[in-house]
Amino acid sequence: MDEWGPEKIVAVSDSRLGMKGVLVIDNTARGIGKGGTRMQPGVSVPEIARLARVMTWKWAAVDLFYGGAKAGIQFDPASPHKEAALRSFVRRLRNEVPEEYVFGLDMGLNEMDAAIINDELGRGCAVGTPYELNGIPYDKLGVTGFGVAEVVDEVATLRGLSGSRVAVQGFGAVGHAVAARLHDLGYTVVAVSTARGALHDDAGLDVPELLRLREEHGDDLVFHADGTVIDPGTELFVDAEIVVPAALQDVIDGDSAQRITASLVVEGANLPTDAAAQDILHERGVLVVPDFIANAGGVVSAAFAMEHRFSPFRPPTDEIFTMVSEKLRSNAHEVLAESAHSGRNTHEAARHLAQQRVRDAMALRGGVPSYASV
Repeated sequence: MDEWGPEKIVAVSDSRLGMKGVLVIDNTARGIGKGGTRMQPGVSVPEIARLARVMTWKWAAVDLFYGGAKAGIQFDPASPHKEAALRSFVRRLRNEVPEEYVFGLDMGLNEMDAAIINDELGRGCAVGTPYELNGIPYDKLGVTGFGVAEVVDEVATLRGLSGSRVAVQGFGAVGHAVAARLHDLGYTVVAVSTARGALHDDAGLDVPELLRLREEHGDDLVFHADGTVIDPGTELFVDAEIVVPAALQDVIDGDSAQRITASLVVEGANLPTDAAAQDILHERGVLVVPDFIANAGGVVSAAFAMEHRFSPFRPPTDEIFTMVSEKLRSNAHEVLAESAHSGRNTHEAARHLAQQRVRDAMALRGGVPSYASV
């Protein structure tokens, strides 16, 4: 714990099902805890705490009034007992939900799982539910990936890279939407990857065909598409002006930062770079747009869903994309300006802006953090 939080950590378990889970409420100075829930066999408390802190900065960075929180379930999402484990997990958090935390979606969970949470705890305890339940299925809509692509286009245009070659790590919920939107905006996607492998074509991949193959073959699409199959991870180092890590965290360290040839890195995943990589890329003149700036489309749409979760009318989902585009493009400008003005790398600049907003809220509530970590 530090001056920002976490405010509360709740660990739960079900020995019958073999389920273990945790909720981390990091900082609620600007509003109740809001963040996704992931289900993975290797989920840990430190991992969820890191992600909860990212949510604190992400909400503050987009200037929306919710607090940072995250939940994790240590369980296999492919298990036939997934629903039972999910219901068991959320039942054990009745004291916190929805007064202190509202569930969202992350790795291993989908819109049907959000519906199950609301069935178990009551309407309004989770967002991201299907259309049929008057929800906004923002994962299905690809809002996060759309927002990442909007940031790519905004910053690339500023840097004279509009329409350049792009390598996208990951072709899941975020990555495939990034590639689709960038293709529509006129960019050439030269590499993509899935959990099964990576695909490269210097002349450009057929993105519409990749999207069709994803529906048909899932992660095995790389073995059915035109292009050269390359080792997973090497897609980050192909000859491209822009790289979008949109899969897992901690994929770019100090060593790999030296190998990236792109001049722009836009972080689609949470925590894809470590501090050493961020410093090295900054020193090399590679511009990095931080995760909690670039991939905040999901939280913008989640906030939209929060405001409409008790409405009897179908939410106007077409407004989400306009809101995401305007909000994220503007935020990217603000962070780049702060970085240029202060000399900080972009991660430091973005955290500085977010921390100032959280600090102001804490001061108004009577709890002022120290300035040691700023």
